[in-house]
Amino acid sequence: MARLQNIHRLVVKVGTSSLTYDTGKINIRQMQRLVRVLSDLQNSGMQIALVTSGAIGVGVGKLGLRERPTDTPGRQAAATVGQCELMFLYDKLFSEYGHSIGQLLMTKSDVDSLERRGNLINAFDKIFEFGAIPIINENDAVAVEEIVYGDNDSLSAIVAKLIDADALIILTDIDGLYDANPKENPDAKRIPEVKKIDADLYAVAGNHGSKFSTGGMITKLHAAEIATASGIDMVVMNGDTPENIYHVLDGEDIGTIFRKQEQI
Repeated sequence: MARLQNIHRLVVKVGTSSLTYDTGKINIRQMQRLVRVLSDLQNSGMQIALVTSGAIGVGVGKLGLRERPTDTPGRQAAATVGQCELMFLYDKLFSEYGHSIGQLLMTKSDVDSLERRGNLINAFDKIFEFGAIPIINENDAVAVEEIVYGDNDSLSAIVAKLIDADALIILTDIDGLYDANPKENPDAKRIPEVKKIDADLYAVAGNHGSKFSTGGMITKLHAAEIATASGIDMVVMNGDTPENIYHVLDGEDIGTIFRKQEQI
């Protein structure tokens, strides 16, 4: 796998399954490892933006609910509780490495509106100028179908496009894109590199998220289409070992890299 070249601004997206245990409670050790890697990359001179899932899942765990609410008000309520917990921990962990964070909660309507999109871009620019790390999530507390993306994979690609990022890394609970569902087929083979996203690729992608998340490989292909069309390389990799982000940036064969389309 060729090295990701000249990465100055990097977006990392972490999914609910990479942040929580099966109970829905936060996996603090895993979260700390991720924050340590991102802080180190920030120290190296990169500008890091983190798109985080988990507000609803963490809220479910903190409230002691047996399962994720299926009704909109229930999801919104769980998100308000979980988002507080998430940001408290991110602030605590990043501050241990000397970094400040800023929270941005977004919806589709924020990007669709020309004025609000401009305000978002200005906010991002200032956060980076001040040396802080923006942490982005979908605004689940006001989530209704008409104004949300529905998954943070697509949101992370939109963020990467908004801030003119050089690369997007999506951390998930699978090692990359496979030619079959590896959870069902032991002979499934990982696809290390994708140069073209077409109907055949969608046909081999499963759509099974964990019980606390909303995403699957289909949503990652949607994100890849947005990112690569915007001239941004995207990598899907397992989030169990955040330190592998270093190896991906060095060009080691980890995960699946979706190559950016050449800009005309």
